Amino acid sequence: MTAPLPDSDRIAEPSARRIVVGGRVQGVGFRPFVYRTATALGLSGWVRNGAGRVLIHVEGPARALARFEAALNEEAPPFAEPHLERAEDTAAEGADRFTIVASETGDDADIHVPPDMFCCEACRVEIADPRERRHRYPFTNCTQCGPRYTIIEALPYDRPNTAMAGFVLCVACGGEYEDPRDRRFHAQPLGCPDCGPRLTFRRDGDASFTGGDALAAAVAHLRGGGIVATKGIGGYHLMCDAASDEAVKALRARKHRPHKPLAVMVPNVGADGLDAARAHVALDDAEARACADPRRPIVLARRRAGSGLSAALAPGLAELGVFLPYSPLHHLLLSDFAAPLVATSGNVSGEPVLTDDAEAEARLRGVATAFLHHDRPIVRPADDSVVRVITGKPRPVRLGRGLAPLEIDLPRAFAEPTLAVGGQMKGAVALGWGRRAVVSPHIGELDSPRSRRVFEQVVADLQALYRVEARRVVCDAHPGYAATRWARDSGLPLMRVQHHAAHASALAGEAPQIDRWLVFAWDGIGLGTDGRDRDELWGGEALLGAPGCWRRVASMRPFRLTGGDRAGREPWRSAAAVMWEAGHAFAPAVDGAGLAAQAWCKGVGTARTSSVGRLFDAAAALILGVDVATFEGQGPMLLESAADATDATGEAVPLPLARDPDGLWRSDWAPLLPVIADATLSAGARAALFHESMARALVDQVTTLARTEDFRAVGLTGGVFQNRLLADRVCALLAAEGITARLPEAVPANDGGLAFGQLVEALYRGARGGDGRDNDTRGNGQA
Repeated sequence: MTAPLPDSDRIAEPSARRIVVGGRVQGVGFRPFVYRTATALGLSGWVRNGAGRVLIHVEGPARALARFEAALNEEAPPFAEPHLERAEDTAAEGADRFTIVASETGDDADIHVPPDMFCCEACRVEIADPRERRHRYPFTNCTQCGPRYTIIEALPYDRPNTAMAGFVLCVACGGEYEDPRDRRFHAQPLGCPDCGPRLTFRRDGDASFTGGDALAAAVAHLRGGGIVATKGIGGYHLMCDAASDEAVKALRARKHRPHKPLAVMVPNVGADGLDAARAHVALDDAEARACADPRRPIVLARRRAGSGLSAALAPGLAELGVFLPYSPLHHLLLSDFAAPLVATSGNVSGEPVLTDDAEAEARLRGVATAFLHHDRPIVRPADDSVVRVITGKPRPVRLGRGLAPLEIDLPRAFAEPTLAVGGQMKGAVALGWGRRAVVSPHIGELDSPRSRRVFEQVVADLQALYRVEARRVVCDAHPGYAATRWARDSGLPLMRVQHHAAHASALAGEAPQIDRWLVFAWDGIGLGTDGRDRDELWGGEALLGAPGCWRRVASMRPFRLTGGDRAGREPWRSAAAVMWEAGHAFAPAVDGAGLAAQAWCKGVGTARTSSVGRLFDAAAALILGVDVATFEGQGPMLLESAADATDATGEAVPLPLARDPDGLWRSDWAPLLPVIADATLSAGARAALFHESMARALVDQVTTLARTEDFRAVGLTGGVFQNRLLADRVCALLAAEGITARLPEAVPANDGGLAFGQLVEALYRGARGGDGRDNDTRGNGQA
């Protein structure tokens, strides 16, 4: 904290300064910090919230004013991201003290919406102290912690504009709220047991318990093997005993989720809070930092053998998603239960997390055996964030609470406000204006009516919160995506961006200083060339260039796939397709295989694809017998775990690389098939060989292209590169060639990053003279 000035400096000739601070300065305790700093330096004046900015008038000796301005950046609260927009001399107003004055709004808004924050250490200590009036109060917070994005109705961030507007502060809380010296000064979610939100425990439709009794009832129900739908900050969790096979299997059966991994919340124990986590997963330094990060994401880490947790949490997988409690309610639940709890999204699979009490009971009644509600409204959903450490850095798998809304600065300005609506899977939207982009939290798959309603809510919310009205919309080229249909019907000028160009531009948008890339976009499928070549679905592409002018220069040997969208959930179709394409006899022992073979031979209902994601599906079916997947990516995830568990190292099958008639370099996967289909070799060895062969095929493409093409960086993106084994190996092989590979760090490599990539593509396409409608990335042709 800034030290007071000596008396000799305080009596110097006074000056006055008018200061405007932008960036993230609302909802993070910035005004109390300004008040305390000015008071410590003996300055007078005032501070107030403006339309997304903080406005300061400060008077005093010149040396004190200089100290004050320096402190605004150097000593700002931990969650603040201040930017000094303007500081100039002004006329003194003769103030005799420093005050905090009422907020004002204006048309010239520079809004920065704060994400939801974890429970800070001061509040955590407070709820554990029997002498405190908030002892065991599950909604304790201060200016440095608590909900933000999920309770804000409008900005400026003042209590009447939040979901707390209906809770009238008691005398004690009102005193804290009005005292600039208190850490709860203008903490908008402020409350206590007398005036704040309350818990209700319901079982069999009855409100059996409230307040502290509700918490005790929930813990007892969990200990009895029950499943409790628990309302948190951004939505509901489905919670049960993570060590109980019976409870975990019951949750899976009730939610119709037989195999998809379940996240586990662990008690905060030990000096760094990670003792309980380390008992169940092996955290390296990067994973430990990610787990203890104030944003509290779910971190994927390798399971420890014999940890005592149910084997049914992540069947067949080497990793488990773990995270620490991030709200006072979670701290109390985990502390009282004294063991890990499953804390998976409270939703119908694939949909956004549920937020409303009545809707949660109606839609989760067949899953949860009890409900722990509270009466603080959740304005909009925010699921938990998920990260995975790859090449030593945490990479987002899902943007949610704590990480989003994600704000990204851009190197140039949009000509007009632009909305990007992403893809069909892992839905998220993004808004771009000026030199800013904001990416929404994860929404979910856009297959259901509720998902589409939440999608429309998030689209409206982003524009309303940031006071930006989109003048054009950007979408994927696939005409069947719900987001594409919404964009088409919006009435706004429309730009379509090819799926893999968006992936590439999302990565390039994180590093705008690089002006020429070779980006590998490997994923499931995306419509090629904006729909003009609908007989090929891409998914194993190398794009050369930069946002606005990508050129497809390499890919994989294509194969014909039957079943359309069903292929993603039926890996046997991919296995059959590659075996038949390479001339091998193959008869999957599944229903529908005979009809699929007839259709394939006749070319009926088939589509050509270059998808690496589907090659991983095929390998999972041939090596592990994964004919049907019950969740997206199940086969490849099992394949990675099998490869990770083997002692086999370094073996690979060379994949021939040659130019096709259109000048496109293509790697041929066919030599892999006899080896990965050889049941005399262990599954782990074949899985490891497959990963190594694919990694070396990519490196062969890089070194071949480097002989004739100019690029400054190699990028790896698309959902396939969430595979840590593959990504780490590619990066190591390229490093041996003197090449550093880059992966996304801010936005997900999967389709959750598409909306940001669409924004970046739109931004640069206009600057490069594009027509604003499509992006040609065919063959070796023009951009």
